[in-house]
Amino acid sequence: MLQVLTHNILPIFSMLALGFILGFFRKISFKEATAVNRIAFLVLQPALIFPFINELSLDEFRFDAIASYATCQAFLFFITYWITSQILRREKTEAWLLGMATIFVNTLLYVWPISFLIYGESASLPIASIVAWDSTVTFAFFIISTDLLVTPHGSAIKSTRRVVTNPVLIAIVLGCVTNILHIPIPEPCITALNFAGVGAAPLTLFALGAILAGHNLRISPTIITVSGLKLIVFPVMVWGALKIGDRPPTWNTMLVLSAAGPSGAMAFALAVLHGVRTDQIAPVIIWTSAISIISLAWLS
Repeated sequence: MLQVLTHNILPIFSMLALGFILGFFRKISFKEATAVNRIAFLVLQPALIFPFINELSLDEFRFDAIASYATCQAFLFFITYWITSQILRREKTEAWLLGMATIFVNTLLYVWPISFLIYGESASLPIASIVAWDSTVTFAFFIISTDLLVTPHGSAIKSTRRVVTNPVLIAIVLGCVTNILHIPIPEPCITALNFAGVGAAPLTLFALGAILAGHNLRISPTIITVSGLKLIVFPVMVWGALKIGDRPPTWNTMLVLSAAGPSGAMAFALAVLHGVRTDQIAPVIIWTSAISIISLAWLS
């Protein structure tokens, strides 16, 4: 466990921690970190996501395992939304994004590189399946639904334009189309995308750490509840659901490991984008990122 922690998890976590430290001591301003995050989101993440989805071997996916994972996501999301909106009295859109924080894991930028360092190629397919699911379905759902929640009476044309011009969604759609239709991508394009995409994870984590450094880490009932649902209830739910059915043990191990990862930064990014308060969402991401270091090392 100690070697996994020091050799595989902490090196990935270090970029988030470095950004947080530099942001805390004001070596990186909020404006600078936001600009870096915007570049990473608009340019580097699409470059990472497109070839990833384009090259997936869908025939080798265990869709029963993905369905179990997705069912747990849906069930826990609505539980969290109900608790945060009805009991903790959070505003509707904020509760929606807090629910997202319990089920949308930082898999692509955090769990995937960690699992690859620990398990090598054997981890790639199960983790890739969750990355593909979250990238193509879960993330797209929250991008669209949050936009509709924030502007329920807004122009349908404007909302549609914001959605269809989102670079991440464009990369997802193009990746799916070229994969399903077996459309070849020129090798120079793949090389350029891979060159840009490799910087997505460290730059995003660094910018996220610097942005989150400006937030109060004081815990509250909402932060404790959402973090507990994310780090304890979600992995236990996935573990129990995967007991049903027969599949290679690696799939069960990797999907539970993915569920135990920290809250994804996209809930925070969507909150900032739409002007939703982040004083509860940001600490959830920080605390789950810090605590998941121990849980990931233990599960590994």
